[in-house]
Amino acid sequence: MSSPSSSCCADRLEAGAPPAAAASQPAAPATTDKALWPAVFSLTLGVFGLVTAEFLPASLLTAMASDLQISDGAAGQAVTATALVGAVAAPSIPLLTRRLDRRLVMLALTLLLVISNALAATASNLTVLLVARVLLGIALGGFWSMSAALAMRLVPEALFARAMSFILTGVSVATVGAAPIGAWMGDLWGWRSAFIAAGVVSVLTLLVQFLALPPLPPRDKPNLRVLGELLTRPPVRVALLAVLLVISGHFAGFTYIRPLMEQITQLSVGAITAVLLGYGIGGFFGNFAGGWIAGRSERHAIVAGGALIALLAATLLLAGSSLLVTAIAVPLWGFAFGAFPVGFQTWIVRAAPDQAEGAGGLLVAAFQIAIASGAIGGGLLVDHMGALGGPAFAVVAITLGSLLTLRHGPRPLRA
Repeated sequence: MSSPSSSCCADRLEAGAPPAAAASQPAAPATTDKALWPAVFSLTLGVFGLVTAEFLPASLLTAMASDLQISDGAAGQAVTATALVGAVAAPSIPLLTRRLDRRLVMLALTLLLVISNALAATASNLTVLLVARVLLGIALGGFWSMSAALAMRLVPEALFARAMSFILTGVSVATVGAAPIGAWMGDLWGWRSAFIAAGVVSVLTLLVQFLALPPLPPRDKPNLRVLGELLTRPPVRVALLAVLLVISGHFAGFTYIRPLMEQITQLSVGAITAVLLGYGIGGFFGNFAGGWIAGRSERHAIVAGGALIALLAATLLLAGSSLLVTAIAVPLWGFAFGAFPVGFQTWIVRAAPDQAEGAGGLLVAAFQIAIASGAIGGGLLVDHMGALGGPAFAVVAITLGSLLTLRHGPRPLRA
């Protein structure tokens, strides 16, 4: 009977390397023989709490700005601060905590989430609000960078994709519910009530993690040299380049989907809200579908999601003025996007199973860079060619990323 580590390496051959090269690939650390689903659920709660807190300002921005007596643009920096700090924290936290039990690290990151929500709920000025969002960025980047590596240790290797799909369900639920529920609570009881509710969720998450997470002694030893070495590995470089192309394309298209619906499809605010809710619901189910496909082939999950989004973006370019087309295309876009997080997370930890935390940090940083570049690139096209510029960027970038993944993505080892 083969060991867990050898069966993991036999299960996948990264980036289509020939069998002879497989022997030189780093072996994955042994995983547990028993699935610790309560611990996986505690990570799901953590992701849900982090993404909920991240999304809340979008639905409360004007109320926050009015109460703190700042401009909408200044209040919007609460979102920018979280994203920028998260991009730095993602590769940094595994380095700075490499000698600490991962259970303690995750509890500390969730505690930062609790403090962040408390500060945001009681903020009396922009400075306090920004401090709260900086703490959230640290928690967000650190949690994301290590979640896949920890999931690998909490379930047998064969169940890894399913576990990641379960964890990422927290993202889907937060995406569907955070903005509308935050807006509703803000309208009834003021914007601070939404952060108080998020704080209650974060305290509950901390309690569940304290009870469910087992001791997880540090196993990877990430450092700057390791991060540099990871970038010399072709499978890692290909995965990161695919992330930059596919995710920038997605965010270029979706960031500017509202102008398209307003100016091209000419939908009412109520109709736009309904379509965006459909997008969130589509993402919820797409996460499960993506996890199922990624459990068989992360390459196929990414290519299938990318091909569908490229097709939908092209359809919006040609027929975005149709209410029916838009009402169908946008929720399907959300469904297709659900394949990406679990697909890329699975790809990156299998590309570097011996340094999963460091590779996860690079992946999160690449996501953040892709989000920023997609929003900037899509914005430039929107300024020059109108609301269809976003989908145009998406078609090109996602097609290139999908072709790259199809050609060089990970493939099963043939017997």
